Amino acid sequence: MSTDPARGRFFLLAATRLGGAVLLMLGLVATSGRFAGLPREAGLVLALAGAFGFAIAPRLLARRWRSPPE
Repeated sequence: MSTDPARGRFFLLAATRLGGAVLLMLGLVATSGRFAGLPREAGLVLALAGAFGFAIAPRLLARRWRSPPE
């Protein structure tokens, strides 16, 4: 097996985006009132957390892993 850290980082970025998209969709469904188990406020929190996980978290991770300039 390869011990290349870029491979693991790539999969972590993809999982972060996928998880964020799933949370965002679940939050939007709960906010619309079509998901019986969650109140609308919880749907809003899920949607905001999903948007953060989809759009912002991968950028923060990539910035953290960036090589320092020489």
